[in-house]
Amino acid sequence: MAGTLSMLMMPRGFHGFTCNKLEARRPIALLRFPTFCRTRKNLGSQRRKRLKKISMKQPSLNMKSSSPSDDNALNAPKGGISSSPVISSAKPDSLSSMQGVEKVDTQDLTLTKDVRNYLMEDDGSGQQLSNLQLEDLIEMIRNAEQNILLLNQARVRALEDLDKILSEKEALQGEINLLEMRLAETDARLKVATQEKINVELLEDQLEKLKKEMAERGPSSTEDGQDPSESQNNPLNRQSLASHCSDFSSLNEEVTALKEENKLLKNDIEVLNAKLAEIDKTDEKILAVVKERSVLEYSLAELESKLVIAQESISELASMKVEFKTLRGNVEHLQALLEKPSEQANHALNVVQQNQELQKKVDNLEAYLDEAKAFNSLSEQQLLQQQVKMLEQRLLQSDQEIQSQVQLYQDSINEFQVTLRRLKDENKERQVEAPVVDMPWEFWSRLLLVIDGWLLEKKISPNDAKLLRVMAWKRDARIRETFLTCKDKNESEAVASFLKLTSSRTSQGLYVIHIAAEMAPVAKVGGLGDVVSGLGKALQRKQHLVEVILPKYDCMQYDRIQSLKALDVVVQSYFDGQLFKNKVWSGIIEGLPVYFIEPLHPAKFFWRGQFYGEHDDFKRFSYFSRAALEFLLQAGKKPDIIHCHDWQTAFVAPLYWDIYTPKGLNSARIAFTCHNFEYQGTTPTSELTSCGLDVHQLNRPDRMQDNLSQHLVNSVKGGIVFSNIVTTVSPTYAQEVRTPEGGRGLHITLNAHSRKFFGILNGIDNEAWDPARDAFLRFQYNANDLHGKAENKDALRKQLKLSSIDANMPLVGCITRLVPQKGVHLIRHAIYRTLELGGQFLLLGSSPVPNIELNAIGADLTLAMVATHPSQSDV
Repeated sequence: MAGTLSMLMMPRGFHGFTCNKLEARRPIALLRFPTFCRTRKNLGSQRRKRLKKISMKQPSLNMKSSSPSDDNALNAPKGGISSSPVISSAKPDSLSSMQGVEKVDTQDLTLTKDVRNYLMEDDGSGQQLSNLQLEDLIEMIRNAEQNILLLNQARVRALEDLDKILSEKEALQGEINLLEMRLAETDARLKVATQEKINVELLEDQLEKLKKEMAERGPSSTEDGQDPSESQNNPLNRQSLASHCSDFSSLNEEVTALKEENKLLKNDIEVLNAKLAEIDKTDEKILAVVKERSVLEYSLAELESKLVIAQESISELASMKVEFKTLRGNVEHLQALLEKPSEQANHALNVVQQNQELQKKVDNLEAYLDEAKAFNSLSEQQLLQQQVKMLEQRLLQSDQEIQSQVQLYQDSINEFQVTLRRLKDENKERQVEAPVVDMPWEFWSRLLLVIDGWLLEKKISPNDAKLLRVMAWKRDARIRETFLTCKDKNESEAVASFLKLTSSRTSQGLYVIHIAAEMAPVAKVGGLGDVVSGLGKALQRKQHLVEVILPKYDCMQYDRIQSLKALDVVVQSYFDGQLFKNKVWSGIIEGLPVYFIEPLHPAKFFWRGQFYGEHDDFKRFSYFSRAALEFLLQAGKKPDIIHCHDWQTAFVAPLYWDIYTPKGLNSARIAFTCHNFEYQGTTPTSELTSCGLDVHQLNRPDRMQDNLSQHLVNSVKGGIVFSNIVTTVSPTYAQEVRTPEGGRGLHITLNAHSRKFFGILNGIDNEAWDPARDAFLRFQYNANDLHGKAENKDALRKQLKLSSIDANMPLVGCITRLVPQKGVHLIRHAIYRTLELGGQFLLLGSSPVPNIELNAIGADLTLAMVATHPSQSDV
């Protein structure tokens, strides 16, 4: 402000302003009025000049007429009337705390009277001010007093209004901020169900307190302020009241919304409590199931130990069975050789009998001739002589035939004796060179894994490893004894003992390596796992060396793997433009040596909790295929056949010929088996570069380009094109997939490569599926004794709570994957047809197709269905 009201004229005897409640009020802040105050300053200066002239004329004033109360007033000095500034410089702490200023009581202002008395007094010299000057001075003083009063009143009212407005605004803003903070806290606490109820109750209490404070503050503001009629006439008061009412109504609405939200939260809490109670019940059930599972696992462990003992005895029986089959073949051959000379001897006896009959006829004819000589003429005798000569010639021919037959018989006897001696000699040689049959296949697989481990650790040369493998293939007794005697020796001594056994002998068996994504029973989803393990054991029984390479899944059944250990070697393989390390494990599964590849890749390809169904399956198995071939290369293995299965390892074929054959892994031929052409492993062409294959060379119609979409590559097609032989599960299926309906787009490629495409019917493992030795059956049975089959049927009915009134009622079982390819509509028809004919139907399967649903329908008929989830592969 340009100007300030800073001075008041205080005459002698002036008592000042009086306030009734001055002690309870704060100091008044100074108001600044720019134009009016400058005018007042000019008037004040003119009055001071006039008073100065008067004081110079009247040097002294008589102070006797002053009242006794003048001691507390502002006294002027004797030299004349002086001005005393009245200034309030105390600054309030806050405008919101200011409730107003006490009004100036005009009745207590005695300025006019005092000044009049002061000016009318005798100054000792007998002179008095003129009436004109006195009236002007009094008029000016009155105007000044009125102006001061108006200014003070306006200032007080403005201060009161402003203070009220600001206080109410800040109070409401604070309340709004507080409410916003509480609402934010309430929203955050909604996530924790156990704390929501407490927070809501606290919020309700705080809102009640806020209402009480606002209710108390309303009447107090009217008591401390001025007249309500005056405040209503003031525009500022009206605006403040309107804003206050609107804010208060908005607060009421928010409070109502919060209450409704609290009610909803209470309902949610009740629902959550109910769900928690259900979860507690479920936990109790889970604990009971876990206990039952522990009991079953203990019993299963006992059964497995018994099964191991039984398998050892079974292996012995199997070897004896092979020996028996060999001897039986020899006996059948000997019998065939004996039957041949016996047939020749019987033919010779028949000829002798015929000759004897002819001799009798000749004798009869001779007697007849002797009798006819006397009766017949000479011509007739000559005719008879000719006939006799002819008969004699026939006799001679028959004698010669008999002698030739006898000679042949003697020659056959001699040949039989020579063959018998040769068979005896061969049998003796086989007995001398027969493999050791007193050790199970697990022993020889463990021995082969030890040899491969020494080779990978560079402790023996590839040639020595090959020779030792040959001895293990033939199950040589020398290597068995050496392995048994080296158990107590250290590794260097054991290696030295094995190197003494190396020789130049070769084996007639083949070295076969299976690279697959499944193997029963440790990692099985479908029939692929059964084929890999069953085919491997069958080839092993035919004296071939079989090894299997699998990914090291985290969800495998590790308790079914024997002698699992990590090899002291790290294999590096290429992927996505860089080299990644792979850890190699070895173990034995049902007598077969198995290697497990564990990628040390940040994506953790095979630590996903499931075998298939990931978004990056193409990358997972292309990485595994390349890592498996890299392991064969770095291990120095020289297999005769590399057998890959389905789209997951079909990458092996193009990788082998394009990348690893130039590096030296060139001893093998590739066999590819596709168990289901519905799954072909198609993906965009850019994904193929990750494993190092050249997309520009392979994305062609005659190579890996998908036949139905040119921007995709097909891994199964690559396996067909780059393999030496392609097989599938049966001859019938091989014909089906060469049609457009069954080939799913690959019929063109299969027809182009039909010369190397065959269908080989899948077999079964006689050891695993023999009901006479099946440990999973409650009652064993065989072809000679079928009582156990009926008992198993009755036990199954009781377990599934099926009707067992009629023991002869047929029970049809079906185990399959419930997919359209398996003919689900035919299974459905078979179910209803079986029930119509009075039978029972048991279905065990899983379906990854969501729209396949089975419903059990029947009145007096019974249908038992067991459905499993696709991920529960252990059911």
